[in-house]
Amino acid sequence: MRLFLHRWYCQFLVGLFALFLLACEPKNEYITPPAPEVTVSLPIQKSVTKYLEFTGTTQSVGFVEVRAQATGILKSMHFEAGTNVKQGDLLFIIDPEPYQASLAAAQAGLISAQAQLNRTQAELDRADELIKKNYISKTEHLQRKTERDVAQAAIGLRSAEVESAKIQLSYTQVTAPIAGRVSRNIVDIGNLVGEGKATLLTTVTQYQPMYVYFHLNERDLLSIMKLRGEKARQMGHAPDKQPDQGLNIPLFLGLADEDGFPHEGKLDFAESALNTNTGTIELRGVFSNTEVPERLIPGLFTRLRLPIGETPDALLIDERAVGADQSGHYLLVVNLENKVEKRLVTLGQNIDGMVVISKGIKANDQVIINGLQKASSGSIVNPITASITAG
Repeated sequence: MRLFLHRWYCQFLVGLFALFLLACEPKNEYITPPAPEVTVSLPIQKSVTKYLEFTGTTQSVGFVEVRAQATGILKSMHFEAGTNVKQGDLLFIIDPEPYQASLAAAQAGLISAQAQLNRTQAELDRADELIKKNYISKTEHLQRKTERDVAQAAIGLRSAEVESAKIQLSYTQVTAPIAGRVSRNIVDIGNLVGEGKATLLTTVTQYQPMYVYFHLNERDLLSIMKLRGEKARQMGHAPDKQPDQGLNIPLFLGLADEDGFPHEGKLDFAESALNTNTGTIELRGVFSNTEVPERLIPGLFTRLRLPIGETPDALLIDERAVGADQSGHYLLVVNLENKVEKRLVTLGQNIDGMVVISKGIKANDQVIINGLQKASSGSIVNPITASITAG
């Protein structure tokens, strides 16, 4: 009995101690985590230039096929394929000897004709004196005058033959008709050229300046027509009287390996009517292309930007703040209660890492620009204000 009581007493003490330990443990209460920090900024408000952007293709201002105008053996070539040449540079020489001989014969004929003219003129002068004294008849005097006139006409004929021979001889020296880049030789030295047809020898492509052709839809065309009218009025001209190249409407170009639009040119030409099949109109820009070596060559795909006006007080935000889903582009905005709101927005053009927001936010909206992954529509956040700048 005593052993039983002792065992029971020990168990009681152990249980009492366990209850004491449980009573000392802290209560397991839920603690609300702090709101996540996000970086917010007000949109930048500034005047920005409105642009139209499209694509185009470069085309040479001038492309000339150099052909043989003289018949003969191709004697020599005086250029390296793919190099730039100036207008008038010597490219080929065709055997000149037959043409030199023809020129010499024509010149000899002219000398003979001149001698004949001198003789007949002297005889006419003598006949003029004789007829005054009635020593010769009028018929004989008329004959002397006719002989002089025939000799005089022969001078014109022989002179024309000399000029023709000189021209034919000049054709043996084939020169560059325009400045540009010369292609390879189509015919090798030693071949007969110009027999029966003007043999193609090479081509020359003009690189400075360079044309760029592009197409606009009807809406963009109306914007450019409005700009064209404003430019013409600023210059004091009627819009329908001033050619496009005289209005100095700027046009900017970028290539596939370039950022932005580093090349500046101007609008040069617009077709007179829309293509009814495509609903577009063809326009042309011109660029100086004076870099060495030239950056623009015919056939390049290009990006083009044409300024059409200014948007005052446009709202810009860091383009990294823009999200997109099935409903479109959106921004996350923190309201006065630090609650996140999702705003669907309409985007404008990109400018140096910023994007114009045409619709969807106001100038005093706090837009989340960093920590987007921590925020969702309806959640509470701790906004940290930062400032952004635009170039």
